[in-house]
Amino acid sequence: MIMTRLSRYSRRAMSLRKDEGGISAIEFALIAPFLALLYFGAIELSLMMQTDRRVTSSASTMGDLVARAAVMTDNDVADVFEASRMIFEPSPVANARLRVSSLIEDDGAIIVDWSDSNDNWSPLAPGTPVTVPENLVPPGGSVILAEVEYDYSSDIGFVIENTRVLTDEFYLRPRRVNVVSRQSTN
Repeated sequence: MIMTRLSRYSRRAMSLRKDEGGISAIEFALIAPFLALLYFGAIELSLMMQTDRRVTSSASTMGDLVARAAVMTDNDVADVFEASRMIFEPSPVANARLRVSSLIEDDGAIIVDWSDSNDNWSPLAPGTPVTVPENLVPPGGSVILAEVEYDYSSDIGFVIENTRVLTDEFYLRPRRVNVVSRQSTN
């Protein structure tokens, strides 16, 4: 009797070992979380890269628009910031900090000639020394520095949970004059 039970249990165990039904479901259950993480991670990463492209494009456009001018007025600066706002759409521009500055060479030092920024960032004070890459500003010349910082937080939040600060800066030499001047009514 005991032998019969053992042989019955051993036959069942042998039949379970040979039964492969449901193995695909188990494999899928093991792999599915990884696939979901990979899928949503790729979406979040591509959205962040798209926003980073907007940051780069915005900084480049701001610097280019200012470098083309000979004189910047209050309206011109407002137009430059409006162009940057349009580049950021549909992303909220409220998360962006924009600043454009004219840097001049003064007795071997690079200092701020003038600076403007949007409401989220303070402009650089005129006369403030600035560190730039070596041999960037020619003697007696200037460069336009366009800076953008953007606080990116993912709408999905599956992989990228924290806010990331995306930054970019561009240095451009003025095209029509040695130094772009600033006329302000303030």
